[in-house]
Amino acid sequence: MQLLAECLRLIRIHPKGRWIRQLTEMTKTMKTGPKPKFATYQMTLERKAEEVRNSMSAQKAAQVVARLDIPSDEGDLSQQSHEEWIFLNRNTIDMKLLREISGALHRIETGQYGTCMQCEEPISAKRLDALPWARYCVPCQEQIAARIAQGEREEEFEEAAR
Repeated sequence: MQLLAECLRLIRIHPKGRWIRQLTEMTKTMKTGPKPKFATYQMTLERKAEEVRNSMSAQKAAQVVARLDIPSDEGDLSQQSHEEWIFLNRNTIDMKLLREISGALHRIETGQYGTCMQCEEPISAKRLDALPWARYCVPCQEQIAARIAQGEREEEFEEAAR
């Protein structure tokens, strides 16, 4: 049943027939489990996710929130605001990284890991070693970065990848 649902999803995403290769890979994965060569990436991703979750602990949030209600002067107020801003930005970055790691773990489960989400070519092992949650090969990532630099929104690429 899961295979059928995934087939229908792939057909809707790739109506021109590019889904056949993904379907074949997914069928192999469902029969044999995740590819052993991705086991080390899976462990690396799980460790990184745990590390990021720990860095976002409630204790750190409490330290930022538990400030003096009334700062003694403008310098203290400025310092508090700056620390809160850093905390919120760091938290935003960490949440985005967790989503990317979660997506990579899902791609391992479905047999799509290591394949560029744009051109469907294999992502080099060197890139995956450096960035195990990579969704795109280097040439496609460079194209996307160039388009973002020209003003296209990053969310458009994230939606297209799903």
